[in-house]
Amino acid sequence: MNRRVLLLAVAWLTIRAAMLWLLVHDSVPLLGRGAVAREVWRLYFHWFGVLSRGAFPAHDTLWQYPPGAGAVLLAPGLLPWLTYFQAFVTLTLAADAVIGLVLARSGTLPGRSLRGAALWVGALPLLLHLPLARYDVQVTAFAVISLLTLSRSPRACGVFAAVGGLVKVWPALVLLGVPRGRATRSAWTWAAGAGMLVLGTLTGLFNNPLAFLRQQGSRGVQIESLGGTALSLARHAGWTGRARYRYGAVELVGPHVSAVATASLALTAVACALLVLWRVRARRWTEATPYDAALCAVLLFTVTSRVISPQYMIWLLGLAAVCLTSRHTVQRGVTALVVAASAVSAVAYPALYREVVGCTWTGCLLMLLRNGLLATAAVLSLVRLWRATRPAAGKTAPVNEPPSGSDRLPHRALSTRRRAVTHHSYDSGTWTPCTQPSRSLRTSAWSSSGTTTPPM
Repeated sequence: MNRRVLLLAVAWLTIRAAMLWLLVHDSVPLLGRGAVAREVWRLYFHWFGVLSRGAFPAHDTLWQYPPGAGAVLLAPGLLPWLTYFQAFVTLTLAADAVIGLVLARSGTLPGRSLRGAALWVGALPLLLHLPLARYDVQVTAFAVISLLTLSRSPRACGVFAAVGGLVKVWPALVLLGVPRGRATRSAWTWAAGAGMLVLGTLTGLFNNPLAFLRQQGSRGVQIESLGGTALSLARHAGWTGRARYRYGAVELVGPHVSAVATASLALTAVACALLVLWRVRARRWTEATPYDAALCAVLLFTVTSRVISPQYMIWLLGLAAVCLTSRHTVQRGVTALVVAASAVSAVAYPALYREVVGCTWTGCLLMLLRNGLLATAAVLSLVRLWRATRPAAGKTAPVNEPPSGSDRLPHRALSTRRRAVTHHSYDSGTWTPCTQPSRSLRTSAWSSSGTTTPPM
């Protein structure tokens, strides 16, 4: 096992060095002509200057992030001996390494798998150098750590999810799959408390912390979204709209765009309702259920969003990696679709982004393929999650350990954990341990009982 971890570490160093090389040669046409790196040294650095003066960029239409993002963008100032760009990339690599480390640590636990760490190390470079020039890796780190700390400390899970949510909202969704009862109360309570504490601190230190809400409401339909793909195809059927740079993304403007944006919001509401319904009706949890639910929720909200930027794939790869750390996950097929969509995303941006913006047939087919893969993954994820957690009369859900927050096993069952196969069934909000002794223990009991028929 140690050899596998060592190989993963060597692979991480080699692959990240290649990603850094791509970032240095960002001006190559197929790598975006410098557009990928430009966001850091031009836009992020500009916001760094504004934030350093104690205010959020309230009048900048490109500022659309929760107040926690300000702390992440100020963090490169902790490395004053480097340029802002160098410091930002260094901290991004550090967050990337932390994700790989916690995935590997989880993968070495009994009953777990290193496939999650391998996925993160090997699949992230499918997005080329983009992950190094966006702060989505840092955001993903909060979500990954939140999920992987759930089994040990629901409180820590809630805190990391809340802080991540204040940086980019979506990490708060990882709390959806926390098992009912004590774990949910603990995680959600600590999330609320930590969120209010951090938000209050940022409000006291900076002016205009909620200015981002004004910009979010004005966003339209990004060209890479599901609705944007439909409108791009409509151009070949006579639609008269066009692409225009607005609010930090290329959006489509013209007739019926507002209707498409409204439809996207309606689909998001439907996705939210389905997730709430799943939460209410779910009856069986395994150790992988919180992970699977997090991936499903983020997939649904991503697919139905008016904006599907290529860096969103970083989130999905991180959550898919968490799912693969558990042998009980039902999201393996979903993970394959996410990896395929990530590869297509790198072709669409930055390599052929002009084709996408120009709504050429090549650009339209690329986005149709990428978004089709994501939509399929979202539907498949929800179906598998629903089936895995639905009630099953007369059956139990076998897992290695009860999820965090479940009732404690009796002392006798704990003392014989290595010699027994333990099953847990979730019924009416209670985990019930049912310890089945191994065959050697049953044979011993039979011999001492004086019966003539051995147990089957």
